[in-house]
Amino acid sequence: MKKTACFFLLFQLTVCFTFSQTWTGTGGQIPDDGNAILFPINVSNLNPAVLDTTHGLAAVSINLTHPYDADLLIALVAPDGTTVTLTSGNGWDGDNYTGTRFTDTASTHISQGVPPFTGNFRPQEMLGTINNGSSGNGLWQLYILDMYAWADQGTLINWSVTFGDEPTGPFVFTSSNLPIILINTYGQEIPDDPKIQVGMKIIDNPVGERNHVDDPPAYDAFAGIEIRGSSSQMFPKKSYGFETWDEQGEELKVSLLGMPEESDWILNANYSDKTLCRNTLAYQVARNLGHYSTRYRHVEVVINGVYKGVYIFSEKIKRDANRVNIAKLKPDQNSGDELTGGYIIKIDKPTGSGSGDGWASSYPPPVNPDRIIWFMYEYPKYDDITQAQKDYISDYINQFETALAGPDFADPENGFRKYADEGTFIDYFLVNEISRNVDGYRLSTFLHKQRESLGGKLRIGPVWDYDIAWRNADYYNGFDYQGWSYEFPYPDDNWQVPFWWRRMLEDPVFADNVKCRWLFLRDNYLSDNWFDQYIDSVALTLNESQERNFTVWPILGTYVWPNPWPYPQTYDEEIAVLKDWIHNRLQWLDNNLPGTCQSAGIDAFTDADRQFIVLPNPVNDHLKIDYQPVSAFIDLEITSPAGRIVFKERIQSNGPGPVQWQFNTTGLKPGVWLITLCDGNKKLTRKFVKD
Repeated sequence: MKKTACFFLLFQLTVCFTFSQTWTGTGGQIPDDGNAILFPINVSNLNPAVLDTTHGLAAVSINLTHPYDADLLIALVAPDGTTVTLTSGNGWDGDNYTGTRFTDTASTHISQGVPPFTGNFRPQEMLGTINNGSSGNGLWQLYILDMYAWADQGTLINWSVTFGDEPTGPFVFTSSNLPIILINTYGQEIPDDPKIQVGMKIIDNPVGERNHVDDPPAYDAFAGIEIRGSSSQMFPKKSYGFETWDEQGEELKVSLLGMPEESDWILNANYSDKTLCRNTLAYQVARNLGHYSTRYRHVEVVINGVYKGVYIFSEKIKRDANRVNIAKLKPDQNSGDELTGGYIIKIDKPTGSGSGDGWASSYPPPVNPDRIIWFMYEYPKYDDITQAQKDYISDYINQFETALAGPDFADPENGFRKYADEGTFIDYFLVNEISRNVDGYRLSTFLHKQRESLGGKLRIGPVWDYDIAWRNADYYNGFDYQGWSYEFPYPDDNWQVPFWWRRMLEDPVFADNVKCRWLFLRDNYLSDNWFDQYIDSVALTLNESQERNFTVWPILGTYVWPNPWPYPQTYDEEIAVLKDWIHNRLQWLDNNLPGTCQSAGIDAFTDADRQFIVLPNPVNDHLKIDYQPVSAFIDLEITSPAGRIVFKERIQSNGPGPVQWQFNTTGLKPGVWLITLCDGNKKLTRKFVKD
């Protein structure tokens, strides 16, 4: 331990005592096997012992060698278990941390530094978090994890902790207009796997009431939590997957934040998405198109008393009557109709949840035939699915691909439509292309299949993982509002787009149906105005919480992988850039979507035709129309945007008054539909949405 004193003499004798106390620890090898290592320092006789803003932790210094700095996550663990990330994923392929001193008063944040990071830097999280009134005497540990196993080991040479006068204190967070998630890990580190048991409280007061951290919680019980994600694990702000548990660690289904009862949930950090809304934007677009997408709420998270920022609390994609609503498939159901569903399959990297167990497509991607498309079992879970079930779903998808690759792929009865629900593929195509998703079609891509007696066909979705879509990727032209995501032209990437989309668009009927669907939605749920209103509403909701988030994570105006240049300097600028890009993207799609649409009545109707009233819209169970006819008879049709007729009826007017008519919509799938009225030579079409 080293103690220093400073004396200042200026004309008259003036003496100022400023004491700093430093303890230094030794180092060692940093393993590259996915395991973290802890380097200790025992602090004793610290005076004063209590860590606060009068005297507390002031700085942490490290010296280490490593050939790829971005591989490293380095954190400080205080004697009371409080953990602060010093640096994570910084420096790219630069070498070493040499004479690196972390202090909250530095002018440069570590994410803006350059290897070997010599000098003073603000750490990834605030050191002041540790100055919380606890004792500084005891075991201090430097936690180092090499996050990527690339056979590039490093060595910690030495490190130290310094205590001084008037240090910073913890970030003060007391209340929010958002729900608050409070997590207590009981001194444990949250691992990548397996889940650990923690205490969890959720503060969610009624609408109109502010949430305070000491309010009575809406949920106060246990949870099993783990870090989730793949490439996002390099970020210091971690995403988490968790299950609601009882005291014995058994799954407990509960309703949280107004969402239907379940036990599996996600806390998504969205670290590189500085608008904090790109994922929810994709979820909302998919929901507008009539499909299930994960329900969500923005929340603020506190872990072990440390404020962690704004998160998206959402449902995990899984089989459930209120999520992916397919039949439950048990291990003893291995024949007959039961065997045919339900299944959830994922195209993704073989990391994260599950074992990566699955199979390779028989049809290679068009850009690089040496790569493979890998399907993984998502439901039933990899440790529950039987061999007969594996064989059935892999064979079914192979039949779909064989039909799509064959000469009669466009045949309405025996082509790809025999196996796949065309409408879901059209809408999934639109969501990926509007967002210019660089991972679209090739990663985080879910498919599901219902039991044959309940519908049977392969459907694509739900949408998932759009935080680097919507102009938030500096590679593969993800920043460009022009061009197609499905035409992935990068053969060296391991993760390729299946041949499906190019092939489907070779079918003129499919292309025409895409164009009709686009035109049908463009003046309402896919209008420029809708996008502006949705994004503005999220920005207004997050107006105060985003300031807290970017105080503890000061990344506005800086590069976070994979942000494209230029980097907006403020949250308002982030929102404005997103909206401008979407406007340009929508206009480009207006001008470049393939196909033609012959559907009547897609244009806005005139004032003279407004006597054709369709209510309510959206509709749940009964659609009502009110119309003043000219002729003795009127003909009504309900069709899909692609022209498939689901209902047809002739109605007699019976006098000079208006015709009132009611239709039961419970048999319609959720989504957008057309209702067309023919009255003599007049033909009117209205759009309605089935919830």
